[in-house]
Amino acid sequence: MSVVPVRSQDLDSAEVSWFAALCSDDYALLGVPDGALRSSFAHCSDIARTAESLGFRNILCPSSYQVGQDTLSFVAACAPLTNRMNFLAAIRCGEMQPIMLARTVATLDHMLKGRLTLNVISSDFPGEKADSAFRYKRSHEVVEILRQAWTRETIDFDGEVYRFSGVPTDPAKPYQQNGGPLLYFGGYSPDALELCGAQCDVYLMWPEPKEALAQRMRAVHERAAAHGRVLDYGLRVHVIVRDTEAEAREYAEHLVSALDDEYGRLIRERAHDSISLGVAHQARARELADEFGYVEPHLWTGIGRARSGCGAAIVGSTDQVLSELEEYRKMGIRAFILSGYPHLEEARHFGTKVLPQLKTCSLPHEYGRVPFDTPPTPLGNGERR
Repeated sequence: MSVVPVRSQDLDSAEVSWFAALCSDDYALLGVPDGALRSSFAHCSDIARTAESLGFRNILCPSSYQVGQDTLSFVAACAPLTNRMNFLAAIRCGEMQPIMLARTVATLDHMLKGRLTLNVISSDFPGEKADSAFRYKRSHEVVEILRQAWTRETIDFDGEVYRFSGVPTDPAKPYQQNGGPLLYFGGYSPDALELCGAQCDVYLMWPEPKEALAQRMRAVHERAAAHGRVLDYGLRVHVIVRDTEAEAREYAEHLVSALDDEYGRLIRERAHDSISLGVAHQARARELADEFGYVEPHLWTGIGRARSGCGAAIVGSTDQVLSELEEYRKMGIRAFILSGYPHLEEARHFGTKVLPQLKTCSLPHEYGRVPFDTPPTPLGNGERR
């Protein structure tokens, strides 16, 4: 299986992250609402604090139009509650006016003292059915405006969606003065790959068979190379780890034991991205799985029966999960955004069984985070760091 070049080629460690269930996505039994696990600041901030205490290096804070909490407000509130872990905040391009978004991001980055990373999302707004090419064009413009706010003295942009001239950037300067927060991105269409190749730093994938992931990495690398860039790659996947494989598989079956397939369909379809190409690939993986839901020996697609988006889990013993993660690392994957049900309990399982045996890093830290009071180094040709 061929491996593409990655930005962090010399790293001998991985960024291992967890997931804050802001969007009403926490269950003891999939498809069975549980008031104790309902999305709330108390519950989700507990997940974040627990993840940091266990040694996770980043935490994805997702965004949804239908349900859940406001992502950026949540991250701001968690800033004084944490001191080591990064926050990967999802931003929906176009939801906020770009310069106001730049100001908000800069404020968060200062509150976190550089512990901010961003997950760029391009999607329709409520009531909107925009052409995919337009949505990605809008996102491309938003990201370019953000980068100008982070690396230039003024914002000067003349696009199809946004136009600005001579807007000073001093109020929008982030804490990180070496290009601003890292940008993570996931998308499957040609327009999505173009946006990522041109603008972003870490390409995130949902779980599929390894050869499919390798093909996707090659396609993304080709688009990045066309812009003279090299990216890092990440995998967003669920985990179920127990002392033995039998225990892990038994728990996987337990998770879906009360799931009504019709209710599961309603859960999937309530998501705003339920008809995206990436979701279609997750559905295809379920179709290819065996009678127990495994598309590979340790990749279980049963979670996708009650979840849009990331729909598979690495299932196995401690050694088996470690081996799977090492196989992904050999492919060039440097970032792992993990989750499990319930999120607190599974974070503890992974954080005590697997995480102590992994060498971890924070990708922005490895690239050299430079604080706000350091004079910025000019960046040329659209380069970051």
